[in-house]
Amino acid sequence: MRLLFWSSFGVVVYAYIGYAAWLWLLVRLHKRPVLRERAVPFVSIIIAARNEEATLPAKLANLRLLDYPADRLQIIVASDGSTDRTAEILQENAPAVLPVILSESQGKATALNQAVHRATGDILVFFDARQSVEYDAVSQLVSCFADPQVGAVSGELLLETPSERPSGEALGIYWKIEKLVRKLESASGSVVGVTGAIYAIRRSLYTEIPQGTLLDDVYIPMHVARCGRRVVFHPEAIARDHVSTEKGKEFSRKVRTLTGNYQLLRLEPWLLSLKNPLLFRFISHKLLRLLVPMLLIVMLITSALAGGAFYHAIFSIEVLFYLMAALGGLGTPIRRFKPIAIASTFVVLNAAAALAFCNFITGRNKVWAR
Repeated sequence: MRLLFWSSFGVVVYAYIGYAAWLWLLVRLHKRPVLRERAVPFVSIIIAARNEEATLPAKLANLRLLDYPADRLQIIVASDGSTDRTAEILQENAPAVLPVILSESQGKATALNQAVHRATGDILVFFDARQSVEYDAVSQLVSCFADPQVGAVSGELLLETPSERPSGEALGIYWKIEKLVRKLESASGSVVGVTGAIYAIRRSLYTEIPQGTLLDDVYIPMHVARCGRRVVFHPEAIARDHVSTEKGKEFSRKVRTLTGNYQLLRLEPWLLSLKNPLLFRFISHKLLRLLVPMLLIVMLITSALAGGAFYHAIFSIEVLFYLMAALGGLGTPIRRFKPIAIASTFVVLNAAAALAFCNFITGRNKVWAR
């Protein structure tokens, strides 16, 4: 029991702290900077949209403010079987925007593929319809391709409260930790995935995405890495989003993302072989976190059964932690106490991982989720 407890504890600590510590050490020993230069290659901006009439006008207005030369920029938006005014809005904005209208919904992956087929740019820049991007976002992404080893570049997503301040909630803290890991991965080689709201790749490295794929922002960069190119994180290329105040929305997004990780293993079994140049990073960053919910249950049970005052104390601490998480679920006022907010968020994220596993084995994969 004690061996099982400490083995589980060790994996959990490594998944959230140990891997970041290893990357930090690797950066200190062998940092790999990225060559950046101002350049203006022809760029195709790719957006897949489904029922985005509420956000699309603001997004198109946002893109008109980009500082990139208009004659070196192509904007393609694919409407994936939208049932609202999305297709009409796109047609109204032609020819500044090249609309790709799919009469029936086939999923985001298919919409992206169809848009890329019409792209003429040397660099493909992928944005989502919901978030706004900084005026220099494209220029910042493109500057990294001056390095011939770079095949894909991820930008940074800033989560903000409705007051337009960076989120101080526990979810914001989790996202800061995630971005720290990505920065360390980039500085030491390649990141495992990119920020779906803002990333770019060389057109020659684009791989057709299988229909129904949930995580294009992992599928595409992993294929770029397989081609021997780096996937880097550039925090000066910025997209902004608001933390959703709609109950359950952020949880649904997390479930979708984690379900997508399971799906990738079925779609691309080479990810768990030596054909994957980022195998160690993929396991450490993506897969171990999927195991954490089960390991937490093992820790709770084994600490209860191990016997002795020390393990009884650990069991009591675990129970207290989960009680704090439960209190955090009661509402906003009590979540202002940061330990409760952190405990609640940690448990919710791992509940999302558990639900993602259930979704995967039962085939309940959602292709579109905002």
